[in-house]
Amino acid sequence: MSRVVIALLTEVNWAPPGVNGEHWRRALAEDVVDLLSTLAAAEPAIAVTSADRDLAAAVAWPGMPVFELSEATPVNALRAAADGGYEMGAVLPADAPDLPGMLIGKLLQPLTSRMVAVAPAHGGGLLGVASRLPLPDWLPEVDLDTGQPEELREAAPRKALVAVTPGWHRQRGPEDLARLDPALEGWETTRALLSSGDLGHLAGA
Repeated sequence: MSRVVIALLTEVNWAPPGVNGEHWRRALAEDVVDLLSTLAAAEPAIAVTSADRDLAAAVAWPGMPVFELSEATPVNALRAAADGGYEMGAVLPADAPDLPGMLIGKLLQPLTSRMVAVAPAHGGGLLGVASRLPLPDWLPEVDLDTGQPEELREAAPRKALVAVTPGWHRQRGPEDLARLDPALEGWETTRALLSSGDLGHLAGA
């Protein structure tokens, strides 16, 4: 069964003190895309609006699908994946650079018996949304920054159709820097941008 995991490149409204906002956004996106490229059980892809085609080109691996959307939303990204012939899809934000790959697996795994899966983000919003494709017609549009798992469960004909999987942190404010774990593998580009190594100082700035 063909599966795809999509990095949704949306605006990033915060950067650490002293770090260029565009450099920060690219570093986060590059690390998320690099993570997706290592997955064995799903193909990686990127979804953007036309305004961010250059960013997608800068961080994409050769041959990686790039879905151009009229609006950068999870549902639009999943519809594009369905149009691309995939049978399961997951959408992640491009601001979780140190996300463990096993949590992406946990987001996809319930789709063998459930229609939809959703993972919360620490501090509010969502880490990801996954669905069998084509999308069920009851799946609501959801915002990764403000949405809650219960929104999807309430929209389903039966709450059991939506699995809630383990969450993780995203990089959306100063307090999130303290959650980055230097012991975790990956997130090399973000790590290099924060090369002072003083994440605690930055988190408290």
